[in-house]
Amino acid sequence: MQTFFGMILGALLLVCGVYVYDSMQTSSVANGQVAQANRTIVNWDVAATDWAALKTRAHNDWIRISSK
Repeated sequence: MQTFFGMILGALLLVCGVYVYDSMQTSSVANGQVAQANRTIVNWDVAATDWAALKTRAHNDWIRISSK
């Protein structure tokens, strides 16, 4: 159980760390060629869209499974 909790905690810390790092970087879209060296690691707009699609699919599957 401790190992499972440690893996979950590690994944959360990794995501939070990447988010904080990316939020401090300059956007290459806003500043053109000057900011190419400081691009973000994750495209958070795409990640948010994928997360919303995953939640919607899980919710629909849960409704389908629980109605049987």
